[in-house]
Amino acid sequence: MAEDTGRFITQTDCTLEVAVFAPLRQTFSYRCKTPPPPTGTRVRVPFGRGHRIGIVVGYGLEPAGTTLKDIDAILDDEPLLTPALQSLLHFGASYYQHPLGEVWATALPALLCRGRPLTSGEAPRYACNEPSPDAATRLGPRQTALLQLLREAGPLGRQELPAALRPALPSLLARGWLRAEDAPAPVLDLQSSPHALHPEQRDAVTALRAARDFSVFLLDGVTGSGKTEVYLETARSHLEAGQQVLFLVPEIGLTPQLLERCRARFGSAVVASYHSGQSEAQRLRVWQGARSGRIRLIVGTRSALFLPLARPALIVVDEEHDPSFKQQSGWLYSARDLAIRRAQLESIPIVLGSATPSLESLHNAHIGKYRHLRLRQRATAMNLPPMTILPMRRRLLQAGLSVDLLQACTQTLEAGHQVLLFLNRRGYAPALLCHDCGSALFCPRCSAPMTWHRQAGRLRCHHCGHEEGHPRQCPQCASVDLRPVGAGTEQLEDYLGQRFPGVPVLRIDRDCITQTGQLEAVLAQVHHSGPAILIGTQMLAKGHHFPRVTLVGIVNVDQSLFSADFRATERLAQTVLQVAGRAGRGSVPGRALLQSHVPEHPLLALLQAGDYTAIAQHLLEERRVARLPPFRALALLRAEAHRLDRVQSFLAAAAERAPSGLEISGPFPSLLERRAGFHRAELWLEAARRSELQRALKHWLTQLGTRPESRRVRWVVDVDPLNF
Repeated sequence: MAEDTGRFITQTDCTLEVAVFAPLRQTFSYRCKTPPPPTGTRVRVPFGRGHRIGIVVGYGLEPAGTTLKDIDAILDDEPLLTPALQSLLHFGASYYQHPLGEVWATALPALLCRGRPLTSGEAPRYACNEPSPDAATRLGPRQTALLQLLREAGPLGRQELPAALRPALPSLLARGWLRAEDAPAPVLDLQSSPHALHPEQRDAVTALRAARDFSVFLLDGVTGSGKTEVYLETARSHLEAGQQVLFLVPEIGLTPQLLERCRARFGSAVVASYHSGQSEAQRLRVWQGARSGRIRLIVGTRSALFLPLARPALIVVDEEHDPSFKQQSGWLYSARDLAIRRAQLESIPIVLGSATPSLESLHNAHIGKYRHLRLRQRATAMNLPPMTILPMRRRLLQAGLSVDLLQACTQTLEAGHQVLLFLNRRGYAPALLCHDCGSALFCPRCSAPMTWHRQAGRLRCHHCGHEEGHPRQCPQCASVDLRPVGAGTEQLEDYLGQRFPGVPVLRIDRDCITQTGQLEAVLAQVHHSGPAILIGTQMLAKGHHFPRVTLVGIVNVDQSLFSADFRATERLAQTVLQVAGRAGRGSVPGRALLQSHVPEHPLLALLQAGDYTAIAQHLLEERRVARLPPFRALALLRAEAHRLDRVQSFLAAAAERAPSGLEISGPFPSLLERRAGFHRAELWLEAARRSELQRALKHWLTQLGTRPESRRVRWVVDVDPLNF
């Protein structure tokens, strides 16, 4: 199949290769009676008993002896995406072994996938025509009033007009009294930085501004070192030159704070956000504004990576270590890694920023693939907060809090400061236990206990969403003595509200932050409050600036010390250092207290020293000895079914037919063996290099799809997996 990105093919006898927006690995051939459209345009095609929208991805000649169906319609006059972005999607589909049509559907706004016409995305403004048409023409009162308003106020958009006068627009436009004009180009409103850069920041900005072609920079800066200021100062030079900048953040909760800073520095008119929390219409408007070049700086989550930019100049990936950059359903791509590929295709620099870089990024910096920029100095005069390990063995705990941590909270609040307590467990308690027989109440669909949410009076499974009320008795022994075991954020909130009456206790997790704007409201309350206690999960772990927080308490640092996931220790170190870094960012020194039942653990000793570089070197050496990423290429073949024997049969057949270029381990049960009623297991697929892994996977997966066992299970390949 010949591919052509962005140019018209004039042969009238060629066929179109179309990737429909569906999870189908093959493309489909159709005949086009008109001059064929360029690749990257949408077409409507007959498909089965109905019709589908797809993307033209290539051309061919009509096979002899076959009759192809004609396309229904060509929906675009030009490609939706640039050649570089089209190449990125083709690469992403191939590398992550995913259907091309679904990759395109992921990259485009949902309204375009459903056939919405492509427009400029800018609402027109209406002005009076001069000279006016024949003055003798009779006009109605609303038409007259609308003309009078526009003569006095000048051009206005539809939303700026009184609602009562808007119905008069169509007739006045049709009769020539009014004309539609394009909205004026947004103005860049540059403001000087309120902060003086310290020497390390200045050196980093100088290096980034000097970069013109593709290069990868790892901006490795301790928490509070002013990485965001480096991003903004680097972006300023590109925006002044009329270019565009893309900021990627791992979570929606991090967009408001960064968006506010960007708008204060560059003006609201040229800055926008893009994420899944917006409406479909909002996302389409931002997509169109980025494509036209009217929006110059975009702050967004994973999906913003695929925004078309008219004049791209710089990509920034903030908190690059965060696993949220890896999609966990559908197309299992890494936005960070594809951002690097996009920068290469666009020939622009990219910045990966973090206080705790991923081991993969640090390894690439060590071998010279990335340029390593370090910020060891905090932007304020305060040093990094010292960390103290609080032993919990044989200690009295109240809602999971030791006497030492509670005393530290009291001292901090009495001094007029704020406390942040981190516990990555939602709900009141992670399990409900029978005090007589010792059995826990498990989810009927998963191999995990249900979490007790006392405020809602419900037991909930955090894996599949199943929930039920509090049982009257134990289903095993009929005892009525059921007790909550362990502590969650809800229990902390209840207990601390009683212990510190009159002190605001603000909980931030996915149970209480459910609507757009709620997080911003809580964060505003934090910034304008005096003494207060913040309780939160991962939503509080990174990116937020709390100048009044001087004490951070990590309630249970042991959660990841003994996990079967080889990445657990890396994530634990990153989380602890990120959370601890929320303390002491203002004018008062901070401190961090870590509660542990195993205070002698060697990783905790490294954490207490606060040196992530030493921790990362230790973990990299462990990975090298164990032959794990980044020193090996890894993929997982995951399978699930309602019957365990079908999962085992499929994975055993797959392992038997594995090509010689792959090292196969397993099948292994998944860490969560049963989820939502499905039994789950996986094969580990390893190779010395990514190129070897890719070659072997492509041939092997084609064979797997034809096996009868593959139709009795749900299976997926996860290349460069992050979650186990």
